[in-house]
Amino acid sequence: MFAKSVMIPKEKCISIQTSESVQTALDILEKNQIDALPVLENGLYKGILNRYIVYRAFYYSGLNKEDFLASTTLMDVVTREEIYLYIDDVFEDSLLQLNDFPIIAVVEENRFLGLVTRFDIMDQFRSAFGMDRPGVRITFTSVETEGRIARVGDIIQKFHESVISLVTFDESDKLLRRIVLKIEKRDNIQKFLKELDRSGFRVLHMEED
Repeated sequence: MFAKSVMIPKEKCISIQTSESVQTALDILEKNQIDALPVLENGLYKGILNRYIVYRAFYYSGLNKEDFLASTTLMDVVTREEIYLYIDDVFEDSLLQLNDFPIIAVVEENRFLGLVTRFDIMDQFRSAFGMDRPGVRITFTSVETEGRIARVGDIIQKFHESVISLVTFDESDKLLRRIVLKIEKRDNIQKFLKELDRSGFRVLHMEED
């Protein structure tokens, strides 16, 4: 999956031009109840602005509120000018970038194309784990050897299970792979679990929702 697959296109983004005032930016943030917004100049990405950045600059300026707002431009307080995603970057690249900030811009030749938000990331994780569909979630482990995931596929096919999600986690320090499988609820779940056990998988947890 690529950044372009999950981004909010620029036409649907709330942004601000560099020519606008800091007060206008604060008003936009407050009116729309958003955490941050991209700063643009004739369609080019110039950075991100949020309340914290503005309040921090005000605190260290030593000015009163009126003088600060009158003398400070958006480019004085903008941040993350060089932090962004390219449109064909893989989705995973956004994970670390959004670790400590609510949005990240998507650009192409410095042209602003849209945003990926922390909410988008969480939504994709919900989808990856099948959290919005009822079913049975099974967590099990396997030794890290070739063909183990294929064997899981064989068991799924044997029991004609309908897979909602399948996620694996590498536990290389223990030479184990943890697998989280979510399938639709059926009456043969105990037989399915026994087949996993017979095939060398260790079931850790099962939860139905």
